[in-house]
Amino acid sequence: MRIVCGVKTYSTPAAMQRAAKLWKQEGRRIGFVPTMGYLHDGHMSLVRDARKRVGPNGIVVVSIYVNPTQFAPTEDLSRYPRDLKRDRALCRAEGVDALFLPSDAVMYPGRDAGAYSTYVVEERLTRRMEGASRPAHFRGVTTVVAKLFNCVLPDVSVFGAKDWQQAAVIRRMTTDLNFPIQIVVAPTGRAEDGLALSSRNAYLNPEEREQATVLIRSIEAARTAVRRGPVGVADLTKAIRRLIATAPAAKLDYVEFFHGESLEPVDEVRKGTHMALAVFLGKTRLIDNGRL
Repeated sequence: MRIVCGVKTYSTPAAMQRAAKLWKQEGRRIGFVPTMGYLHDGHMSLVRDARKRVGPNGIVVVSIYVNPTQFAPTEDLSRYPRDLKRDRALCRAEGVDALFLPSDAVMYPGRDAGAYSTYVVEERLTRRMEGASRPAHFRGVTTVVAKLFNCVLPDVSVFGAKDWQQAAVIRRMTTDLNFPIQIVVAPTGRAEDGLALSSRNAYLNPEEREQATVLIRSIEAARTAVRRGPVGVADLTKAIRRLIATAPAAKLDYVEFFHGESLEPVDEVRKGTHMALAVFLGKTRLIDNGRL
């Protein structure tokens, strides 16, 4: 363990576990926010939520780790935005107590040589949406989150609603594997024009950034449609496709309508249905979702 910018920093699972066990012996609750870094106010809102839940005497831990196992070979692992100095400053300003900054070598020892071979797989909630578009993604997510839980030993862990399917998968994994952890899904942080805050927004050029509001506009259009009554999935999907086509830089990956808890698709879209979509803006892929 070392102190960086006033925040305790741990870089190995063993050191993180020792600290967590000591905090628990002292009767202090641990709140945990797992991230891939390049932090923004959306992440900081999760930190604030974690602080409220563990109280002033509790410990808030943020992990920063760009997890290679949730990226396909064609995805943006090597260019994923990173700014650890800025991340540390934001965490210090927000009163984070500890940072967990593991390396690939300690998280997946021997992986490059084929010596690492244990993964966690959720089989039901990952079949559609992100699971269909990014087949290896959720295996990496569930594996790394399970490992982070075992390192940080949190009482509560906070995730953002922007990644709605991911939060549902983590909640299911936590229940199925008997982790004694409360999973909290906090509201999506948004810019003034409604765009969901995301580290990948940094990829967008000015024209793409302006057109990226087509995601939230699509959700609002669906909300307007269902206020008039139930709508067929096919009809609403066509309407969303037409709306996204009005943004020249945008290309729809998927739009889905489903039950918010089970993630099962619906036959008819009505008030209370959940909607999720993924859209490419140039080479940048953004996701968003909302309850209609």
